[in-house]
Amino acid sequence: MIKKTGIILALLTVLILQVSGQKTIADSTFVKPPEHSPKKATLYSTFLPGLGQAYNKKYWKIPIIYAGFGAIVYFIGWNNDYYILYKSAYTELTSSGFDKETYVSHYPKIKNLQYFDLSDNSSISNLKTGLLNSKDYYRRNRDLLIISTAAFYALNIIDASVDAHLYNFDISDDLTFNWQPSVGLFENQRIYCLNCTLNF
Repeated sequence: MIKKTGIILALLTVLILQVSGQKTIADSTFVKPPEHSPKKATLYSTFLPGLGQAYNKKYWKIPIIYAGFGAIVYFIGWNNDYYILYKSAYTELTSSGFDKETYVSHYPKIKNLQYFDLSDNSSISNLKTGLLNSKDYYRRNRDLLIISTAAFYALNIIDASVDAHLYNFDISDDLTFNWQPSVGLFENQRIYCLNCTLNF
């Protein structure tokens, strides 16, 4: 009886050691993914556009961000220049010291200005309306572009945050859904079906 108890205890000891040894091996082979903080990516892109994308290792997005900002700033300046041009032309036309002879030469960038008869009051009235409409048009475009700069800046921050949240998302080949035709047997009869496999 003592022999049987000793053998059972020895077997239990070996079994426990084997199970604990397997657990240790499994624990040691587990590799924790590197910690990636969405908060850091968001803050980096807030302080400097493109820095969050660099933190997420999406370097190809940085030139796109700066090209977008560059294009917006260029068109803000372009619309602002024309706004100032039409505003000064309108201001000079409505001022008391208006000089009809030198007015056209002051504003060569304004199209069709030479076709207006500045000695006729109705022609001057039409010119005032055209200048005022053009001034408002370029001012509105400039203001919309300034708003779009803020929207583009916010988009840069959102992009960095979303990329950081999906940084450790598994998109490897192991994560697949495969289907293929197969033949099965049921009560000695062939059954044609689809075999679906989901790996994750």
